Amino acid sequence: MKTAYDVVIRPIITESSMDLAAERKYAFKVDPRANKTEVKNAVEEIFDVDVAKVNIMNVNGKTKRLGRSVGKTSDYKKAIVTLTPDSKEIEIFQGL
Repeated sequence: MKTAYDVVIRPIITESSMDLAAERKYAFKVDPRANKTEVKNAVEEIFDVDVAKVNIMNVNGKTKRLGRSVGKTSDYKKAIVTLTPDSKEIEIFQGL
């Protein structure tokens, strides 16, 4: 059985995700086999918040070159979690 920490791998902290935090939307890298219900339950359990909506997308890795050799960064699944208006905010996104 998967725990909440197996579903949510890490938060995604970028400039665009910080702009979304003002709208009570937070981005996370999640397990590639996770679905919206599992992500919602995991975020509610870990951060003790109320989730209104979950959007999930598969992100393809980028092709990278170093001289003649060509490689590719790994693919991952990203979830954007929207909180309810009366829910508290997630602390790890504050003060960045």
